[in-house]
Amino acid sequence: MLYVINLIKNIALALLSVLDFAMLGRAILSWIDPMGDGPLASFLYAITEPIILPFRKLFQKLNWFAGSPLDMPFFFAMISIIILQTLLEVLL
Repeated sequence: MLYVINLIKNIALALLSVLDFAMLGRAILSWIDPMGDGPLASFLYAITEPIILPFRKLFQKLNWFAGSPLDMPFFFAMISIIILQTLLEVLL
């Protein structure tokens, strides 16, 4: 049973790491190609936007960071991924 739990933990950590790198790639690509016209940008947006969208909707609903030039939902999504990774590593 411990083997199965460890396997699930490692798969979840691997997926979160891939998502973490995709978020980082999206951030870097937004500086290089702000319009996001290429296939790599489309791929990164398709992977990362489902994670960012709930934060974006929440912030729009509560009118948080409305005038901020930074993409705050992106930062909160990134922090959430890091917290999940840390919790998985520590608790399991």
